[in-house]
Amino acid sequence: MQTVDTVNALRALVGRARSENKKVALVATMGNLHDGHIALVHWAKQRADYVVASIFVNPLQFGANEDLASYPRTPEADREKLVSAGCDVLFAPTVEQVYPDGMHSQTLISVPKVSEGLCGAARPGHFDGMATVVIKLLNIVQPHVAVFGQKDYQQLAVIRTMVRDLNMMVDIVAAPTIRAADGLALSSRNGYLTDRERAVAPLLYACLQQMAASIRSEQRVSERQLIECHQRISDAGFQLEYFEVRNALNLQPVTSIDTHFVILVAARIGKTRLIDNLTLDLRQGE
Repeated sequence: MQTVDTVNALRALVGRARSENKKVALVATMGNLHDGHIALVHWAKQRADYVVASIFVNPLQFGANEDLASYPRTPEADREKLVSAGCDVLFAPTVEQVYPDGMHSQTLISVPKVSEGLCGAARPGHFDGMATVVIKLLNIVQPHVAVFGQKDYQQLAVIRTMVRDLNMMVDIVAAPTIRAADGLALSSRNGYLTDRERAVAPLLYACLQQMAASIRSEQRVSERQLIECHQRISDAGFQLEYFEVRNALNLQPVTSIDTHFVILVAARIGKTRLIDNLTLDLRQGE
């Protein structure tokens, strides 16, 4: 695996791969890689001949009181994992490479509607920063395929909408959420959890499952079940930001004719913010 830290060096490598008629895939990450990230690399390898993984902790998507300075950075371990996964190139640029004129002079990408509410309400400006760096990475690499995890469901929806609206020639692939044995979705932020908090954290997925079972049983979204899940999460010591059921395709509030749902949750426990989701389609019995 080759490692580069400049846009020009990366474009030279990708250009060479394209000249050899190789299909190029991108896996964009912020590092501190875990099995969920590595699963994205494996998905990319199944769909392309040449896999680029990027590691860039993007300051533009962190709010003033968020954990940019303390966000875990493990570059050597990350590189070893990518080598073992068969990644072809690691792109690890500096902030100056990504934002050469500074972040305050950077053109911003805003994706309306789908970025509003949910995490967009709790983290103002987050999705503008995320969409901006993703479109920069897509333009730098110009992959045929880009693989993103379904755990960050609203992020995935924002990226899909952006790519569609801007007529970009890249296939956005959603990889399923990778979970620990007890159901907790893998996340770089799980490392912040204390032992007690880690023991409680799988409750979020249990509540998603509870709500999904209710929807399957009643063929509708039950307000009573929503209230019960809210209470169960709060009683466990979480500070709940949201627990909602939305249309899985556009993230709009559900209507009586919807059949494809996504249940989404975000909650804080201690110093850690956790998110998760579960999709179900009543037409397919899923």
